[in-house]
Amino acid sequence: MCDHPISRRGLLAGMAVGVSSLFLPRLPGASEQAPPMSAEQAYQLLREGNARFLAGKSERPNLTAKRIEETAGQGQHPFATILSCSDSRVPVEHVFDRGIGDLFVIRVAGNVIDIDEAGTTEYGAGHLMTPLVVVMGHTQCGAVTAVVKGAQVTGNIPKLVEHIIPAVERAKAKGGTGDALILDAIKENVHQSIQTLLASSQELYHLRESGRMKIIGALYHIENGKVEWL
Repeated sequence: MCDHPISRRGLLAGMAVGVSSLFLPRLPGASEQAPPMSAEQAYQLLREGNARFLAGKSERPNLTAKRIEETAGQGQHPFATILSCSDSRVPVEHVFDRGIGDLFVIRVAGNVIDIDEAGTTEYGAGHLMTPLVVVMGHTQCGAVTAVVKGAQVTGNIPKLVEHIIPAVERAKAKGGTGDALILDAIKENVHQSIQTLLASSQELYHLRESGRMKIIGALYHIENGKVEWL
């Protein structure tokens, strides 16, 4: 299904999540109806929001007391699931000029995929029925840069960044160096995370194949706030 290397631990764990989620009941707060919009419409809303953010014309929608009351009483109905890096310079809702209940956001250093990220994405796409899943990396990503430069990391970080190693190896194989190599590795890491999601989750794979969900990659430029769609 995919040509990107996946750790045995991550693959087995992800398969367990994917298979079991096919038999899970719909959880509280999940939508019981078909997605209120198409993946194309969700994509357009994200593009328009980022354009407003870039122009300094953010509308900051859905941040009122009324919105809080509505989402508390009627549950959440986000239109996109977004998996991004935890970097504090990447404020996802602000970047897309969205508010409460609009986006189902998953954040982890290096926007890597393991069992927790796969399972949470399944919740967003499968239970909340978001028609669009976005995996978004960003320029100057510290996790990817550390792998490119072979930096020494400690604690649990080595297990986290091991998911990035194959992407870095593919980028290095192209012959790039310096900042160009790091940027290419960051983009490769986004593509790898997408492929890992689909390879480790039967639910996400079938949602995409059935046309109920689309998954795309993006790169946030921390230098200017622009989202580049990959």
